[in-house]
Amino acid sequence: MKRVEGKVALVTGGAGGLGAASARMLAREGAKVVVTDRREGEARAVAEELGDSGLFLPLDVTREDQWVSALARTVEKFGRLDVLVNNAGMGIVKDIEEMSLDEWKFVHSVNLDGVFLGCKHGIRVMRESGSKNGSIINISSIAGLVGVPQFPAYCSSKAAVRMLSKSVALHCAYKGYGIRCNSIHPGYVETAMVEALAQAGGQAEKTRARMLKGIPAGRFGEPDDVANAVVYLASDESKLMTGAEMVLDGGATAQ
Repeated sequence: MKRVEGKVALVTGGAGGLGAASARMLAREGAKVVVTDRREGEARAVAEELGDSGLFLPLDVTREDQWVSALARTVEKFGRLDVLVNNAGMGIVKDIEEMSLDEWKFVHSVNLDGVFLGCKHGIRVMRESGSKNGSIINISSIAGLVGVPQFPAYCSSKAAVRMLSKSVALHCAYKGYGIRCNSIHPGYVETAMVEALAQAGGQAEKTRARMLKGIPAGRFGEPDDVANAVVYLASDESKLMTGAEMVLDGGATAQ
């Protein structure tokens, strides 16, 4: 069954990791997918894998003009926007004493300002293009639920994404827009960011073992674990779900 047949989705940070996995799975389940990223080569390759269902567009999520342009091109190509996956994100592995104000601001500009701009203009374009049952999916993190000492800016920005998602959900519900907004909170998933966190202390294997010890399910996540959740939230199967958070962490935050 094509669970998102006929829908049009835009995925930020689609060059690799969770974004690429989500783009591929959305396309496999019937959606037209716009793959965006600042890394043109990798993101274009992902879009080309999707054939006629894919389109690459360059997008720096911190630039409002680029959001406006990318969403206009999406409607020009596919007719409307139904699903927005705000996945682009980054982290700097420094504790609160080491981190500079510029680094703090940069992390928030990508992880929070980028999601704000996506929600703001995504809502507008969904409404203007006549989308029915729109879905905004914001990728947060368990670092938005519990603290990580080496990731103060990342924790702060991802916690803000959680609450922004709830505000957007209520706004759209009370306005009667037919647009839902939810957040996903992955734990340690096998991505470049988790590998960077493991490598930061210079003892990657020991750090990975310590991470794994904190996961009751006993395994790291895979990008497709998150992509499956994205497809569910993008589909009409989740039509009653808005302002909610999906935690995908193997039980780490249940302890």
